[in-house]
Amino acid sequence: MTEKEKMLAGLLYDSCIDLLVNERLYAQDICFQLNQLSPLAVNQRLQLFQKLLGKTGKLFTIMPGFQCDYGYNIEIGENFFANFNCIMLDAAKITFGDNVLVAPNCGFYTSGHPTDSQTRSSGLEFAKPITIGNNVWIGGNVVILPNVTIGDNAVIAAGSIVDQDIPSNVVAMGTPCRVYKTLL
Repeated sequence: MTEKEKMLAGLLYDSCIDLLVNERLYAQDICFQLNQLSPLAVNQRLQLFQKLLGKTGKLFTIMPGFQCDYGYNIEIGENFFANFNCIMLDAAKITFGDNVLVAPNCGFYTSGHPTDSQTRSSGLEFAKPITIGNNVWIGGNVVILPNVTIGDNAVIAAGSIVDQDIPSNVVAMGTPCRVYKTLL
């Protein structure tokens, strides 16, 4: 099994092999281009995002300051909006449903490192997917960690750190993020 196959399977892998390094450099170059564009270069921005991301809806907006690891593991639905300074570490799949709003300074981190110091110092890491449902609103400065699913119609309050699944139709908040109330 190649290191990329291990990465995509959620196993420990070495991210420093040439193929993965080159794929990250390719994504970083596109992100650099995106973040240097004039706000008026709407069509060019759209084309670059469609080149970078694994799947997009027809209507979406991602504001400058966007960064990602690979790009091809990110899928966004219709009417997706990400505000300034969004970071997506997409060594595993990050999937967003339709009508998702992401406030400024949010991070989606599929990558993690072993807690065992000897394994961690060997350079191995892992990646687990993140899935965001339809009609979700994610407040400012939220961090979503590996292996998290957020259900449809959920609201994640600003400043939350999401380390476990959040069900549909709730408002969740805090560090760690927990359900605050159910929405009708």
